[in-house]
Amino acid sequence: MGSPRKSDRKALLDIGAWLFNIVTSVGIIMVNKALMATHGFTFATSLTGMHFVTTTMMTIVFRWLKLIQPSHLPMSEVLKFALFANLSIVGMNVSLMWNSVGFYQIAKLCMIPASCLLEVVFDQVRYSQGTKLSIMVVLVGVAVCTVSDVSVNARGLMAAVIAVWSTCLQQYYVHFLQKKYALNSFNLLGHMAPVQAASLVLVGPFVDFWLTGKRIDQYAYALPSVFFITLSCLIAVGTNLSQFICIGRFSAVSFQVLGHMKTIFVLILGFLFFGKEGLNLQVVLGMIIAICGMVWYGNASSKPGGKERRPHLPQRNSNGFTGEKTHDDDKV
Repeated sequence: MGSPRKSDRKALLDIGAWLFNIVTSVGIIMVNKALMATHGFTFATSLTGMHFVTTTMMTIVFRWLKLIQPSHLPMSEVLKFALFANLSIVGMNVSLMWNSVGFYQIAKLCMIPASCLLEVVFDQVRYSQGTKLSIMVVLVGVAVCTVSDVSVNARGLMAAVIAVWSTCLQQYYVHFLQKKYALNSFNLLGHMAPVQAASLVLVGPFVDFWLTGKRIDQYAYALPSVFFITLSCLIAVGTNLSQFICIGRFSAVSFQVLGHMKTIFVLILGFLFFGKEGLNLQVVLGMIIAICGMVWYGNASSKPGGKERRPHLPQRNSNGFTGEKTHDDDKV
């Protein structure tokens, strides 16, 4: 009798996690778009550093309130994660600057196959035919509605490769560390946020000056721009936390596939708030194909054999000992 209730509760929590991630991610994209396009604050890397400073302050408050329990994570793991995460942030910004928008979008789509490869190699995940085909449909749909002009150059290709693999490794590592060290999302964020905040605050102004030719200390701050910067930082706390929650509950691949729902929402909201330029039959068709693929992926990957991994990852319990996962825990 207890099993169906437990299953229903898990389904509700899963839906809540996805909605939390979608709302905060779409919200921060719209706020940042207004901040950069309307108020000319083009310092993306420094803004991300501010996001992690705010997130660090949140984790400190939560620790003080005893909402985050003490946990251990080796500094070598923290530094490795911070390297992947910061390379991802800088790499995506440089890729957008050096590549056409079309090739930048193609590079983002490559993250799903790359994440699949990481899971196959390191976690021995096996995908069913239906799951593979559904991922292909999602990729085709998002490509149809986002990819237009495509031009490639050597340095842009290099930046895209670094951006794709560092992002995939960072997202894979979120899931890996939570499982290996039995950390919840708050614990992991508490370990990671201070290191990312410190590193991005230090290097952010230099990276932004390199990318834009503008200095953040010479920006003409005004009440509206400060309001949007503050709002962006507050929403970022939820975005960072929801990313860790979602990847911890699911996997990097599922996060990438269903994460393209945010791309569709951003396109729709962009047309609603920033004008309907660019809205045509091709874009609408691409959205429909992508949404159908996402629904198919959710159904195919949840079926027995849709997406399974062999047990091999040792996991720490509260006493510090390790044990192998059982086969019952291997569906992802």
